[in-house]
Amino acid sequence: MSRKYKIRDQERLYFVTFTIVEWIDLFTRKHYRDILIGSLKYCQNNKGLDLCAFCIMSSHIHLIIGRNSEPTIEAINRDFKKYTSIEILKPIQTSQDESRKEFLLDHFRKAGAKNPNNANFQLWQQHNHPIELNTSERISRCLNYIHQNPVVAGLVYSAEDYVYSSVSNYAGLPEKMIDVLLIE
Repeated sequence: MSRKYKIRDQERLYFVTFTIVEWIDLFTRKHYRDILIGSLKYCQNNKGLDLCAFCIMSSHIHLIIGRNSEPTIEAINRDFKKYTSIEILKPIQTSQDESRKEFLLDHFRKAGAKNPNNANFQLWQQHNHPIELNTSERISRCLNYIHQNPVVAGLVYSAEDYVYSSVSNYAGLPEKMIDVLLIE
């Protein structure tokens, strides 16, 4: 792995992206997005995650994260990805309503077979390319990127209209998907 993409300072904030294998559009279903939100809340309350920004897109999630307790950022990321993989795969495997069930399971099974770290399925790509946010300019650029992602993707006209993002927290809107630690 490149030295460029390592978490070197556990006390810094990092921009990370977790992506579904083959960039499959998995988070088009509310149920799967809600699993991510629930897991982020759990990590905030039980794992020491400082969540400063997020945006859930159809095939990936962008985060600005840090930590406020013992587990390393890598450990929090690992546990988040492992738990969400298991919890998202359960309804896919058992659902009678998931129209893409065989497609999803086939792709996740093939990805898992290529990776000796997985028993059966692989949902997330292994890398997350952490970028250390060590300047105000870098923080601002990543925060803007995260919040403008749905606008650039053509999902909404205004970032504030996208529900699965921390932009509502930063805009001071009353409805928030999850509490975040505001930066800026």
